[in-house]
Amino acid sequence: MLLLALAGALLFSGAAGARQVSDPGALVRWGLPVSKAIHNVALATVVGGLIFAVGILPRHLPGHRSKETEAPEHPAFTRALAVAAAAGAVWTLSAVAVLVFSYADIAGQGISGDAEFTRSLVYFMTDIETGKAWLAVTIIAAVVTTILFGVRSLAGLACTLVLALCGLVPTALIGHSSSSSDHGGAINSLGLHLVGVSTWVGGIIMLAVLSGILAGKASGGKDATEQTLRRFSGLAGFAFFLVFASGVINASIRVTTFQVLTGSAYGQLILAKAFATLLLGGIGFMHRRWVIPQLGRGGMSARRVLWQLVLVELLVMGATSGLAVALGRSAPPEPTTYAPDASPSFILSGYELPPELTPERMLSEWRFDWIWVTVAVFAAVAYLLGVAKLRRRGDSWPWLRTVVWLVGLAVLTYITSGPLAVYGMVLFSMHMVDHMALTMVAPLFLVLGSPVTLALRALPARGEGSRGDGSRGLREWLLVFVHSKFSQLVTHPLFAAANFAGSIVIFYHSDAFGWAMREHVGHELMNLHFLLTGYIFVLTMIGTDPLPRRAPYPMRLLLLLATMGFHAFFGVSIMGGTGLLAADYFGNLGRTWGGSAIADQQLGGAVAWGIGEVPTLLVAIGVAVMWSRSDERETRRRDRAAERNNDAELNAYNDMFARLADRDAKLAQTEHAPRPAKQADPDTKLEGR
Repeated sequence: MLLLALAGALLFSGAAGARQVSDPGALVRWGLPVSKAIHNVALATVVGGLIFAVGILPRHLPGHRSKETEAPEHPAFTRALAVAAAAGAVWTLSAVAVLVFSYADIAGQGISGDAEFTRSLVYFMTDIETGKAWLAVTIIAAVVTTILFGVRSLAGLACTLVLALCGLVPTALIGHSSSSSDHGGAINSLGLHLVGVSTWVGGIIMLAVLSGILAGKASGGKDATEQTLRRFSGLAGFAFFLVFASGVINASIRVTTFQVLTGSAYGQLILAKAFATLLLGGIGFMHRRWVIPQLGRGGMSARRVLWQLVLVELLVMGATSGLAVALGRSAPPEPTTYAPDASPSFILSGYELPPELTPERMLSEWRFDWIWVTVAVFAAVAYLLGVAKLRRRGDSWPWLRTVVWLVGLAVLTYITSGPLAVYGMVLFSMHMVDHMALTMVAPLFLVLGSPVTLALRALPARGEGSRGDGSRGLREWLLVFVHSKFSQLVTHPLFAAANFAGSIVIFYHSDAFGWAMREHVGHELMNLHFLLTGYIFVLTMIGTDPLPRRAPYPMRLLLLLATMGFHAFFGVSIMGGTGLLAADYFGNLGRTWGGSAIADQQLGGAVAWGIGEVPTLLVAIGVAVMWSRSDERETRRRDRAAERNNDAELNAYNDMFARLADRDAKLAQTEHAPRPAKQADPDTKLEGR
């Protein structure tokens, strides 16, 4: 179905037709989309296998503890990793094929084995963005495949899953999204789309591969079909919303009018893909709402349910994947290359210069960063669902925590998508405001929301031994992370303070700053780093979520004073500096309004000195309040203990002093009593020579 849909879509759009100039031949025209389709399926299989191994399937057979090194592996776990390893090899080989076919397609020549073709291919891999991207994908695929053949620990597999997902980044950075009118929005939406598709398609493939084991006696005599379907169903629902929403956003960036959507072959392929995605979502909802409950009540056989789910969804997914590959080969209505008269700002940042900054535009100029919007929406929905679950269970949760959490997410969205982000790309002063808000304002609200505490109370525990199957769900992974060596390091008060204060100097006085301003990936990593740095520091100061170690209150105040002084020193050094930071970026934007780049940079130093101290002072006040409340709680605890035991502690304390007083009195009487005179012993004789 995948290849049929791919072939039909290519013929419909004309993407597989021969070119009038520089035609690479039928082998390249058809080999490139076919190899991309195989690449996408193999990648999804690797991601799906790792997700099942890490978070859905038990690692060991029932009756064995997961910590036993000699316990036999669950056959479903073993097969999932074996299939993922085999798919990894296919992923690597298909990535190599896409790399070679892409060069031949761009160069307009057929595949050849001569020396000139090889030299040009090496240049393509090392100097051209598309070639470098596919080379990176090939390397990531090879590393992931190698790991899958040897690693069995859940922590190692979780890191491998993250690495496999990183293989989606290079493909999101090239192609139609790389130079669209909304550069960042197109790349972010495509990246989210690829994550959702890989999770969804890979999970369905794993269900097909594991159907016999889950429903048979190989799983330890217990039918694990219903349990596996329920766990994957929730993940698939999240993947569906991610795929559909990101697809709509990405399509709206490429197709800007309804006439183009309905009247062009590209737009019609988009409509067909959207219809197939909605159909898949409807099938998944039907299975979750009606089929899986019947399975739990014994109304349907496990094997029948699995094959209903797998066959129908795989057929539709194959067609959808073929349409997606054909879309990637079809020419979109919007241009995908820079215009000859592109402005310096567009070339450097991917966007035209915004209008001159005014107070009104501090509310009106928005450019949505869809990654952070997705994070904020998901975090808000998950938090509210957790609170609702506690309420239904009869447990309480402070409403103020919910409010500050939602406020923190709104602040985070404003910082990453609002005027601060828009003008932070062209003004160092606004960039510094954006940075200070990201690392010191948003974390204040987010930490006070206590999300980890809520998650530990709301998420179900899978348990070990007879209480569960020993697999790790979200709650188990959260506990593993909280108690890990890495968490102990990064949340250590001294490390958190040093990272909070020191990373700002390292970042702005190195090439990392310029890279973060020029490159989209660097910009997103910069936002992530500063948010996490601020969050961890505030968490160690005033957070209530569980931590491996907490500093005493006097040390917290000393660390806060030290960071305030360090930030002041950094701000003053920027104010007095005469060298332009990231000069090849801020000095070449072609900005025609506002002050000079160096004057704006010095203003940014004043921002770091002045505005940056206010949140730190608020944290210090929070530490003082918590210190006072801690003393009050200790006093009340002592009072309650005294009421229970009739002041036994106080009486023992007084008795100790009474005994000491009696001892001192006896010693004093002994020292002042008259001593009897010494008398000679009549039996003692003096002898001498």
